[in-house]
Amino acid sequence: MMCDPFAPYRVSEFQVKFATSQWERQQAHALRRAVFCGEQQIFEEDDRDAIDDHAIPIVALSMMGVAPDQLVGTVRIHQAEPGLWWGSRLAVDQEFRKIGALGATLIRLAVSSANAMGCHTFLANVQAQNALLFRRLHWDIVEEFEIYGKPHLRMKADLTYYPPCVTPEAGFVALAKKAA
Repeated sequence: MMCDPFAPYRVSEFQVKFATSQWERQQAHALRRAVFCGEQQIFEEDDRDAIDDHAIPIVALSMMGVAPDQLVGTVRIHQAEPGLWWGSRLAVDQEFRKIGALGATLIRLAVSSANAMGCHTFLANVQAQNALLFRRLHWDIVEEFEIYGKPHLRMKADLTYYPPCVTPEAGFVALAKKAA
């Protein structure tokens, strides 16, 4: 097989970690706006709310060797009361959604890092179309309801499936599957 020097570069590795720099936080909010305001039109101009004041943003970065190339996914977590954690605003850039490892790895770091910080219950309000992904990742449906004019499921993570991650600033690596 010959190497085509003009073929577009395809990222094969992603780092999923706590946002540790200002540019990561800014790009995470920009991606959320693009997905929840532009694409899905759930919010008009911005999706920020009071939770952002104390939430921990988690990001997925495409990597060029050891350097981040661009932010391609995000989720936020917060502790609502001692031991009760929530995940919300899971978003993956439209061009990277076919890389199934991204959403799953964002979810895995969200729950595993909360687990390391004393979580006894981890919940999320999940859009109904994403329920299968969460079920595959060992989440159970608690209730069904409508929010922002869309069907949602309150789901609960099985914490036994998510060992504590004590190094969330380094996080996890997600690998893209090789094209056939």
